[in-house]
Amino acid sequence: MKIKSFLASLRKASFDVDTQKNLRLLCPRVSDTPMFMPFKFKKFIVISCLLVNWTDIMAIEEPNYLSMLTEEGFEVRKYEGYFIAETYLEGSFDFASRSGFRKVAAYIFGKNKNTDGMSEKIEMTAPVTVKPKQDGWFLHFVLPADMTKEDLPIPDDRDVIIKRVKPHLAGSVTFSGFTTEKKIEEYTYKLMDWLARKDFKIIGPKQIARYNDPFTLPWRRRNEIIFEVEKQN
Repeated sequence: MKIKSFLASLRKASFDVDTQKNLRLLCPRVSDTPMFMPFKFKKFIVISCLLVNWTDIMAIEEPNYLSMLTEEGFEVRKYEGYFIAETYLEGSFDFASRSGFRKVAAYIFGKNKNTDGMSEKIEMTAPVTVKPKQDGWFLHFVLPADMTKEDLPIPDDRDVIIKRVKPHLAGSVTFSGFTTEKKIEEYTYKLMDWLARKDFKIIGPKQIARYNDPFTLPWRRRNEIIFEVEKQN
């Protein structure tokens, strides 16, 4: 479905057959929408559905990996190498998440210089990942897989660093809702226990990964705790 053309079709006096079909793709429960209705009401329906289903509509790139082992929300993955844009902040997890996001988002939205000395926008990817470091936190975005080191523009902000993450094994557990301190602790221990039972050794710091935008409803959110691991003999 082309979202722009679909939204344009909503300004017609009535929903034609194609618009009705697309609306049902966005809102499966809206099965008896009248063909004729005021534009303001149609707009309300569609915006509500877009907010609920935005993650499903937008195909956001994620790091490439091969799934090695899965079990009820737990997974061991073999990641390919990738580049990240990262920044470090001190303070609470919430403060670092908000401030770090703004810094790295500014980089991908154009606060940078490419080889021609021009600002360049970079496609948004998922997840946004935070990991603890002494009294602070590192926050990073994964950069698109089709961009090489030479392609990546230089950040204007010296606090934003471009790094290469080598191929590695990682263990993860997925959960929905908000990433509260209680939930992070709960799922961290669940993952540590599962990895131990599967004979994997944790060799890297905990990472808290979030895949959705702030408008996503809590029960539709995808969050993960991730550890770099190695298989024990």
